Amino acid sequence: MNQTLQTIFNHVSVRKFTNQKLTDNQIKQLVQAAQAASTSSYQQSYSIIDIDDDTVKAPIAKMAGDQDFINCGHLFIFNADLNRNHLIAQELDKNISETITGVDAVIVGAVDASIAAQNMTLAAESMGMGICYIGGVRDGIVGISELLHLPDEVYPVFGLLVGYPAQKNDPKPRIPFNGIYHKNHYDPGKLSIIKQYNQETRKYYQNRSGKKSNRTWADTAIKSLETHPRDFMKKYLNDRGLDQH
Repeated sequence: MNQTLQTIFNHVSVRKFTNQKLTDNQIKQLVQAAQAASTSSYQQSYSIIDIDDDTVKAPIAKMAGDQDFINCGHLFIFNADLNRNHLIAQELDKNISETITGVDAVIVGAVDASIAAQNMTLAAESMGMGICYIGGVRDGIVGISELLHLPDEVYPVFGLLVGYPAQKNDPKPRIPFNGIYHKNHYDPGKLSIIKQYNQETRKYYQNRSGKKSNRTWADTAIKSLETHPRDFMKKYLNDRGLDQH
């Protein structure tokens, strides 16, 4: 077990932060760590917006599901950015409109942003900070895009909140290795593992150091799918010139 693996295995989402601010040098290190991540075909199809103005952060917190704790940390918005490469292609007199407007470009932008954000996460946690991904940004994606002046072919994938933890829950148990790991082909016969895991997560929620509850992983995961269908995303992407074929 090395220090990097220990940092990974100790990960928890943090929703209570101290008032300690990030320094300009720390912010630069975090962004540079994100930039060091792998990227599809060297496209780097993402942009990071640092939100340090409370008059911008507060409405984002409101639109992202009324999550007040967002106001307490340092917020980065990770965006899929197809616009940059489209503009460069025009400079080179190349037409990539068919590619940029396709669903694969949308996927590439989201994947690039996600890999970069996970690099930032590991960097932050190695520096003694905590993080929380803010998928709720997509709940208010239209208003947030307007607030951030995003051009066409750019869309927010999620926010990443970074700061010094004031409180941390115990790490959540993950689906057991054999429930996730398949070899050579997909094995559909793993439901019994999931049922057993559900009981383990119920014990976690009942006994954890933070807010206790009587629920399971399945309760949490399915509720998220029920309450956040985001069926407006297709139209949103289409309106921004994306996911059209």
